[in-house]
Amino acid sequence: MPIGDYRHVVTVQDPTALMPDGEGGWTEGWADLDPAKWDVSIIRATARDLERVGAGTILTTATHIIEGRYRDDVSLTTRLLFEGRVFAITGVDKVEERDVTLRLIAEEQI
Repeated sequence: MPIGDYRHVVTVQDPTALMPDGEGGWTEGWADLDPAKWDVSIIRATARDLERVGAGTILTTATHIIEGRYRDDVSLTTRLLFEGRVFAITGVDKVEERDVTLRLIAEEQI
């Protein structure tokens, strides 16, 4: 995908250690990765897209396909923030195993 197609700037975060919430429980925090900003394309996923990306298996929880330049710090625990929206990563694919492009299957959290 040409670099000009990465029109969305997201913030990339990973969970931090559990912290006491002061009421006997625990709460999870989030910390920005370095670099925190990442230029990506965000595309609403169709059933056809998910069949192709999921090797013939429809991923019913996925809502979007997110693609950007490769970075090695994105995993299934990572989340992306975009204009007040939160995307949880449910799949990670190094396109053609070349460490050039990273394709993510994501579920928008509501």
